[in-house]
Amino acid sequence: MEGQARLNKKGTERRMVVLAVTWMAKMGRESETAAIFEKLSAESRKEPGCLMYQVHKHKTDPRRFFIYEQYKDDAALEAHRTSPHFLQMAKKDLIKVADRTEGHLFEPLG
Repeated sequence: MEGQARLNKKGTERRMVVLAVTWMAKMGRESETAAIFEKLSAESRKEPGCLMYQVHKHKTDPRRFFIYEQYKDDAALEAHRTSPHFLQMAKKDLIKVADRTEGHLFEPLG
């Protein structure tokens, strides 16, 4: 895909990174979990290095959420992880109503 790999100031390649995460809402906390994800999505999409931030709710298991995130490079992902909205919503608010069950980091082939 064109534009995936760029050179940074040191002349080394910067590559798009993808994070795929699964969360399970605690019993009876599905609506609260969804509301936090809606706010987190809106704020995350405003980040300059965020290419995509999409939360999905499982079709048959209302407690299961899947988040697909794309960032222009590792620095953009790190900026997301240290942003005030992420620290508040993901590290403080979300963990009260849901559990992170899985997280995987990917990079494009080729």
